[in-house]
Amino acid sequence: MAPRPVALLAWSGGKDAAWALQALRQRGEVDVVGLLSTISAGEERASLQHVRADVLHAQAAATRLPLLEMRIPDGCDNACYAAAFAATLAEARARWPGITRIAFGDLLLADIRGWREALCARLGWSALFPLFGADSAALARDMLAGGLRAQLCCVDTTQLDAAFSGRDFDADLLDTLPAAVDPCGENGEFHTCVSDGPMFTAPLQLVRGATALRDGRFAVTDYTVGVGRRQSDTTDQRRTPRAAM
Repeated sequence: MAPRPVALLAWSGGKDAAWALQALRQRGEVDVVGLLSTISAGEERASLQHVRADVLHAQAAATRLPLLEMRIPDGCDNACYAAAFAATLAEARARWPGITRIAFGDLLLADIRGWREALCARLGWSALFPLFGADSAALARDMLAGGLRAQLCCVDTTQLDAAFSGRDFDADLLDTLPAAVDPCGENGEFHTCVSDGPMFTAPLQLVRGATALRDGRFAVTDYTVGVGRRQSDTTDQRRTPRAAM
């Protein structure tokens, strides 16, 4: 039997990236060999989700995959991003000769998908979208039923109340989201930070910190990797049943 083609996965630290990894592993069409995270160099955080870089690395360790950092400066435009992306993919190809595929966790936005596909094609890569076209409401429930645990780490206050930042991504949250808000936050209403799921070997102990307003718009809740904190300060560490891999 011929070996499966290998692929990278764009990793934001959130539920969509995590569930994309789960989907790819279940389908078995490609072998995910590494994760790629976009890091704002000035903050040491994921560029949109504001998840700390050390949390991203802890998540990667829990998936048993190495993490490549794509570092971008503050105010990075599309050309800047494309250059950084090309350099990081070249690094990946040096590490895994012959690799030409990278997967993304996008669900709905065709313009974002088209931009990613065009950028990858210019670099001789193929973009994969294992979750694209899924029904957001059903997918959100499937994630929870499958054992995924995550917390809202960033809320766009022009679309959702700041009080939602820091909440667990759970059935209660889905039941209380305004009707105009996508259940997976696909329109940028919110971002999440994953602490457990079937793609992890063990749950992460994440400590919730303060919530602060950034850029006059985004309510960002800080999460750190905790050691020796009392349970009330941390995400729930009880092991959840695993879905079949």
